Amino acid sequence: MAEASVFEQAKAAVEYLRPQLPEAFQKPRVAIICGSGLGGLADTIDAKTNKTPICFEDEYDVDEDHSFYEGHSMQKVTLPVRIFKLLGVETVVVTNACGGLNPDYVVGDVVILNDHLFLAGVSGAHPLRGPNAEEFGTRFPPLSDAYDLELRRTAHRAWKKVVPAESKRRIHEGVYAYCSGPSFETRAECRMMRMLGADTVGMSTVPEIIVARHCGMKVLALSLVTNNCVLSPAPRGDDHLLQKSTAEELNVIVDEGKANHEEVLEAGREAASDMQKLVSQAVEDMFAQ
Repeated sequence: MAEASVFEQAKAAVEYLRPQLPEAFQKPRVAIICGSGLGGLADTIDAKTNKTPICFEDEYDVDEDHSFYEGHSMQKVTLPVRIFKLLGVETVVVTNACGGLNPDYVVGDVVILNDHLFLAGVSGAHPLRGPNAEEFGTRFPPLSDAYDLELRRTAHRAWKKVVPAESKRRIHEGVYAYCSGPSFETRAECRMMRMLGADTVGMSTVPEIIVARHCGMKVLALSLVTNNCVLSPAPRGDDHLLQKSTAEELNVIVDEGKANHEEVLEAGREAASDMQKLVSQAVEDMFAQ
């Protein structure tokens, strides 16, 4: 038996979901995908009839991980975005945790994405691969305008409203590099991505962005820097300065700056309040437009 098309799958999901949704969620305008440590966003957005956002907890905040690196197809990973479209969503807001490649970024900074490097797509892992779902969009959607300029301006204005000027947390605009994971990036990979123009790197968001744009929805993407990537070359075994170092000392040198998932989640929790305020204010301002 042939597998149902992505349109048929999304349509079936909507037919199942809509009767179970409260009246306020029958005509959502905004869908919010919450990244690592940012699931609390779902509790901070005010529900208003006909202006209700849907919050979808992505990646590590759900009991079952449906990310690409768990072995799921790009089509399955991005199916919720197509469901959003059929529910009537016009704008998708995506948040994520990321590594900072730009040396000017520090842990806790927020980055409004204005472009991306989809490295997995270069190698053929693409959410639009296969027969085109004509019900959603054209075969070759342009992505030079993937990140809506008006929404980025709205986010900058929202930041000024909710984050005190004296706050140490800063906001930037930058380019996000997508790597499929589930390993963190090597030093050489980080240097390569930085040379290609990336400011941040992570394991989510871009497939959803591509599908949202294929569906004709506007996109706002926000990254929280949860670790600084190591761009320096690996220490060399023939370095004369290290010849008398103990194994323990060598381990300390090699481990400096190494990323781990627990630190990513902790950084996300610490900055969650400001991110929640930013997204909540930005969504409120979208409704006011």
